[in-house]
Amino acid sequence: MSAVAFAVAPAPRSAAAGTAVVVLGTGLVGGALLRLLDETAARRRPLRLVGVANTRHGLFDAAGLAPPLLDRLDAAPRAELDAVAATLLACDAHERIVIDATPAAAVAQRHARWLSQGLHVVTANKLAQGGRLLDWHELQRARRQSGARYGDSATVGAGLPALASLRRLRGSGDRLVALDGVLSGSLSFLFNRYDGTRPFSALLHEARERGYTEPDPRADLSGADVARKLLILARTAGLELEESEVEVEGLVSAQLAQLDSAAFLDRLGELDEAVARRHDEAVAQGKVLRYLASLDTSGRARVGLRAVERNHPCAALGGADNLFAFTTERYRERPLVVVGPGAGADVTAQGLLADALEIAG
Repeated sequence: MSAVAFAVAPAPRSAAAGTAVVVLGTGLVGGALLRLLDETAARRRPLRLVGVANTRHGLFDAAGLAPPLLDRLDAAPRAELDAVAATLLACDAHERIVIDATPAAAVAQRHARWLSQGLHVVTANKLAQGGRLLDWHELQRARRQSGARYGDSATVGAGLPALASLRRLRGSGDRLVALDGVLSGSLSFLFNRYDGTRPFSALLHEARERGYTEPDPRADLSGADVARKLLILARTAGLELEESEVEVEGLVSAQLAQLDSAAFLDRLGELDEAVARRHDEAVAQGKVLRYLASLDTSGRARVGLRAVERNHPCAALGGADNLFAFTTERYRERPLVVVGPGAGADVTAQGLLADALEIAG
């Protein structure tokens, strides 16, 4: 989506509805969200869709868009990011929300600007909060100054109440001592299922087909996605960590990392030997492999593959579940644990919708 000047005529007064929404992204998550919005509209119409866009096309109408959308979107003009704010600000609505269901850096870079314009932002995009600390501060400053709300439940745990729990603890005066857990639904699925009887690459193909991984699974296998989530959690807890302060162990060799996406997918089998070796070493110790994230108050943050005891909380996970174990001053003897599905288009879309409905009141 490019940025050019864009003007939208104000919506007629008769078109006014409580909350106007623009959805960015029509992939697995965005598509699931559009279906949920249709279902919600059929019940009580609290959200009025006035824009939808992907990397190729955009439909914007301050008076509202009626389904079906995706066929019309394919024939629409090229998407322009400037049209997002222009359309929402032209709406006669009590609340105006941008929903970012993309992984795009160009969209994440707009979050602070939208907030400063008084637009609420709901997002599954981790780049605005899980990147540079400078960008994090810019986002918080824009939110505070405008009073606009930032719904980020879907950035960590696909909508599980992980961030909400951490904010409630901190807001009540508690302090995080340590955090441990599995923060990636795709990596959780892979290592919950891997027992050495099937090649790791075969499980990875299955995870892609289920929609658990990014289209290029290196986004998951590199550990970068988990590191961003850990940064968001750490900063929410009051620890101002930079990206470079997270120790990351990835699962992709430097040689495979340099390939284009198609070539990498053709060579997934090259991952099998290294994972099988780590698995055999863990089994010999009576342990299992899990891709874990950890954080303590000294500021040490790590993500990587670890062999854990079979009685470890993360050893019992199933499917694509995430687990967040918060050890705090008040939950020191037994950590507060948040666990549940951490991947999948439907649960992520549900997290986005829940944040939007909360803002809509």
